[in-house]
Amino acid sequence: MEKVYEFLKACGTYYLATAEGDQPRVRPFGTVDIFEGRLYIQTGKVKAVSKQIQANPKVELCAFNGEKWLRVSGTLVRDDRREAKAHMLEGYPDLQAMYSPDDDNTGVLYFKDATAVLSSFTAPPEEIKF
Repeated sequence: MEKVYEFLKACGTYYLATAEGDQPRVRPFGTVDIFEGRLYIQTGKVKAVSKQIQANPKVELCAFNGEKWLRVSGTLVRDDRREAKAHMLEGYPDLQAMYSPDDDNTGVLYFKDATAVLSSFTAPPEEIKF
């Protein structure tokens, strides 16, 4: 999982896919954190993406660094603990103007039953489960 985290941090932006009914939705994300041995992302609870995840928590993300790409699929689980929110926001000072561990909008979610596949054009895919 550390390798997945490092890849996502180095890319800076990854793309998260959710479903809204039978319509796929994809948007850029940039938050990633490891807290208590789990890989987390963050969003605002009032956003459409948060509502989509609550309706169907199965998601996939994809990131590309110019040579390799990473796909992570799994189920996202919301963690409403203040500690999880605070840990995420410590790593993203710019977000602290919009989010707080004490507000009702900050949503942090961790991957459960995730599979990551790191691929390139020159090497066999590497699968990481966490």
